[in-house]
Amino acid sequence: MVRWQSYYLAIAWATVSLLLTACTETRSDLTQYVDKVKQSKVINIEPIPIMLEYEQFRYDARQQRDPFRNLLVGENKEAKPHYQVRHSVSPDLSRHKEALEAYDIKTLQFVGTLQQEETWALVKTSDGIINRVQVGNYLGGNHGKIIAINEHRLSLREIVMDAQGIYQEKETILSIAVAGE
Repeated sequence: MVRWQSYYLAIAWATVSLLLTACTETRSDLTQYVDKVKQSKVINIEPIPIMLEYEQFRYDARQQRDPFRNLLVGENKEAKPHYQVRHSVSPDLSRHKEALEAYDIKTLQFVGTLQQEETWALVKTSDGIINRVQVGNYLGGNHGKIIAINEHRLSLREIVMDAQGIYQEKETILSIAVAGE
């Protein structure tokens, strides 16, 4: 048994030494590359530019106007809305917004009506979702309230702000969409 173990041990040592000598390779290509780099022309690199000292700006605006306050002349301490109310036309900003108010009125399509006890309009959003609305519901981003529904059109009253900041009513009509549009 000992004889076989010594025989296997000798074969293992021979194999390991053979593998180690096979892995040693002349590094002539590496030495050639290093010699080539050493012989190449030395390029002078410009020195790093001298950095100028940063002069810190001190903003002392305790005596100046707050940039986040309104520029209205004669403004009181309480916040005022930036619009004027004419003839009591103003949007109800305290009411909860309805889902179709998130869409621009130009992206909504009136696609049909349903009649049960009341007349309902079917409005399709740009996402392809069809919603059921009735008189009194709101559509679009301009506080558009539905005032009338018939088979061919949906009328709504929008409250829009003009260039002077004054709210005005505007009637918008959505005509029924023809198939294929």
